[in-house]
Amino acid sequence: MAITPDEPTAALPGRPPVVDPATWQAARDELLVREKAHTREGDAIAAARRRLPMVEFDGTVEVVGADGPVPFLDLFQGRDELVVYKHMWYDGAPHQGQCEGCTTTAWHMKDAVYLHARGVSFAILTTGPWDEVASYVEFMGYTQPWYSVRDVAEPVGGDMGYIACFLRDGDRVFLTYSTTGRGNEPVNGSLGLLDMTPYGRREAWEDDPEGWPEAPEAGAPVGGHGAPICWYWRADADGKADWGPTSRPVPQWTRPGATPEETLGRRGHHH
Repeated sequence: MAITPDEPTAALPGRPPVVDPATWQAARDELLVREKAHTREGDAIAAARRRLPMVEFDGTVEVVGADGPVPFLDLFQGRDELVVYKHMWYDGAPHQGQCEGCTTTAWHMKDAVYLHARGVSFAILTTGPWDEVASYVEFMGYTQPWYSVRDVAEPVGGDMGYIACFLRDGDRVFLTYSTTGRGNEPVNGSLGLLDMTPYGRREAWEDDPEGWPEAPEAGAPVGGHGAPICWYWRADADGKADWGPTSRPVPQWTRPGATPEETLGRRGHHH
């Protein structure tokens, strides 16, 4: 049962106000109206997305996977639809020096069984050379198919950091949709759950009530990133948000042998 405080308006520092159940339910119902409107608008946007035109391209263009060069058509695995995530890559960098945002996104898409049941295949594309990619995939323990699209033109190659959707009609292949930035968030279910919590994502850009915990500070800026930052991207061995040389993309700490290194090891720029 809910505990009603002696002082219904008593406030705890850095926490939501304490109220009785009826007051909480009234506030919850008020927010629910906005949530339902948000859901309906999302449905309307999805309906418009299904009405977008599409672009045809040559599906015989070759990409390189675990079995060597294969035509892009093979990524459909006989299905009519395909979703890919385009993973950024830093040439010559060790595992801990690869893109933290892409690593977090790919980590949340380790199982495509439900997509397959709905007639949709899934793959991850990256511009890295296959020998480097293969080592990274083994280290991360990924089971979904990865392919190198190095020197392949758009829409298969091109800029990374995107989700892209494709449709197949026999041997004809079409690009139907592409998104990036926060458009990639649906893959990362953790963000949606964090948005439901009282402290949210704890990122610097969020609109928080006065007195809420600050976004955790990060170490020295790396690659143009400053502090505080999206804390879940990189962390040191103690779990502290950090862009320093001994940090890794957070999912990597679950892998055997993921130890601190001397440097992020990034060379050149990502493709």
